Amino acid sequence: MPKRHRKEVIDRWKDKNWFTVYSPKYFGNVHIAEIPSSEDVLNRVVETTLYDITNDFSQTYIKLFFKVDQIDGSNAYTKFHGHDFTRDYLRSLVRRTTSQIKGIFNVNVKPDMNSDLPYKIRVTSLVFTQKRAKTSQQRAVRVVMKHVIEEKAQKLNFIEFVQECVLGKIGSEIYNQARVIVPIRKSEIMKTKIVTEPAAAAS
Repeated sequence: MPKRHRKEVIDRWKDKNWFTVYSPKYFGNVHIAEIPSSEDVLNRVVETTLYDITNDFSQTYIKLFFKVDQIDGSNAYTKFHGHDFTRDYLRSLVRRTTSQIKGIFNVNVKPDMNSDLPYKIRVTSLVFTQKRAKTSQQRAVRVVMKHVIEEKAQKLNFIEFVQECVLGKIGSEIYNQARVIVPIRKSEIMKTKIVTEPAAAAS
């Protein structure tokens, strides 16, 4: 019987050129991904975790999304596009006989205090109570969420605002103000998303 010739296996990935993707400077300018150069890299959204940036294992549940906005040779640089929590982490917070209070708010945040062109950011705040909250208490907690988030959006620039959302500072402030309404177990900014951005930042 004639011998069958084996087809040579070609590793298509091996011969590709790759872009090295970095987080923004205000998130450490850390190497977060490799993207094949054959793909459409500009404006691509890359997902990582806060743990990958800080090496703090307690922050593995925080997902970060960065959008590629600049290419320099084989390096791709990004800007913040939003953050979210993993589903497993959110499920771990749910308890019977307690309440989960969610508030979603759109706020305008300026790149810096001298700019008139703001980012529009959708912010999702989440509070878990120690016992079941009354409807009136839930409404009051949402008022606190709105007040704190809007006040921070007015006082902070874009970089400061997203850092305080992701690192838990705004969540902590909501906790401190809302705990007089109902006993609270956890308060987090669970999600942010850039809805629109200034033309200069988008270009």
